[in-house]
Amino acid sequence: MGEKPDISLEACSYSHVLDVISNKWTALVIYAMEDGTIRYGEIKKRIEGISQKMLTQTLKQLERDGIVRRKLTPAIPPITEYSLTSLGESLIPIMKMLKEWASVHYDNVLKSREVYESQPVLLVE
Repeated sequence: MGEKPDISLEACSYSHVLDVISNKWTALVIYAMEDGTIRYGEIKKRIEGISQKMLTQTLKQLERDGIVRRKLTPAIPPITEYSLTSLGESLIPIMKMLKEWASVHYDNVLKSREVYESQPVLLVE
């Protein structure tokens, strides 16, 4: 009989944090709010290529998770502002470390991919 696994998706803290920030737009939306309160339209302008649908979904998920606070001011048209909660602000240093890692090492990842993909495929029967 084999040993019991010591890594679990449900118990692993790494898995939990990735569940919160792994959407490709999440980090960009959080960075857009890094300097404080910002309106929806300004977030959309700052993030290249994000659709209105994806921005709305990402903001809703971050609000649900307690990372983002949404403030709606009744006006014509209504004013919607977003800001990071203290929980969201606590992610900034961690995300900066990930960004720094990528700046230093991502070229190596790309080179490794090129080498891997240039190797002949070996078929195992």
